[in-house]
Amino acid sequence: MGGVEAADLPDPRAALEAIEAAGFVVSLELRRSEITDRADVVLPIAPAAEKSGTYLTWEGRERPFAAALTRADSMADHRVLDALAAEMGRGLGLADVESVRRELALVDGAAVETVASGSVAGASDQTGTTTRQSSPPAAPAAGQAVLATWRMLLDAGRMQDGEPHLAGTARGPVARVSPATALEIGVADGAPLTVSTERGAITLPCAITAMPDRVVWLPQNSRGSAVNATLAAAAGDLVAVTAGEASP
Repeated sequence: MGGVEAADLPDPRAALEAIEAAGFVVSLELRRSEITDRADVVLPIAPAAEKSGTYLTWEGRERPFAAALTRADSMADHRVLDALAAEMGRGLGLADVESVRRELALVDGAAVETVASGSVAGASDQTGTTTRQSSPPAAPAAGQAVLATWRMLLDAGRMQDGEPHLAGTARGPVARVSPATALEIGVADGAPLTVSTERGAITLPCAITAMPDRVVWLPQNSRGSAVNATLAAAAGDLVAVTAGEASP
C-alpha cells in the first residue's frame, strides 16, 4: 500500500477488511494511519517537497513537479520499490523519476493501442472500428439524485496534520442542488439537506445552485462530509435526498 488512506478508497470499510485478511502487508507512508496500524512492515518515504513527481488534477490533467529540497537523504516511493525489486533479483529499472514517467507513458500508449485494435468489449461496425459500450445514465426518481463529488483544495486531508490555522480557512461544506430539486424535496436555501444510502447519511446546509436537476453535489472529504466512509458511494451513483436532519 503506497501513500493511500482508507478514506481515499470507494469503500473504506471493505478496504480495511481486505487489508486485515491479507497474509502480509507492506505500507509506504509518511505518517501513522489506519493502513500502517494493520501493516507488517512500514517503510518511510520522502514527502512531496523532497521528491519529483506528477500530480493528476480532477480533470485528468498531468501536473509534473520537481523536488524543492534536493539534499535530503529520504527515498521516493519508486526508489524504495526499485531497491526492493533489485534485492529480489527482479530489476525494474525505475531508479529515477524520468524512467517512471517513460514507463507510465508506455502503459498509457499500450492502452490506447488496445482500444484502437478492437480488443475492448464493444460493438464493431462494418469498418472494423470498435466502440465502447457505456452504461445508460442514471435516471433518478423524485427523492433521488445523481451524486456529484470531488475533493476541495482544503479539506480533511492528512497533509494538513498539525496545521489547524490553514485548515481553518477551508470553505464550510454544503450540499448543492438546483432550484427545481430543492423545490421538489421541500428544502430552503441554508436549511438542512440529507443525502443518504443504505450505508449512512450526510446532512449539510443546502446551497441552491444553478446546476442540473436531480443532481446533488457534496465535498468528498471535508469535515462533516466524508462521502466514501459514510455513504460508500461514488460520483454518478444514485442517492436519496431529503429535507431536514437524518433520522437517528
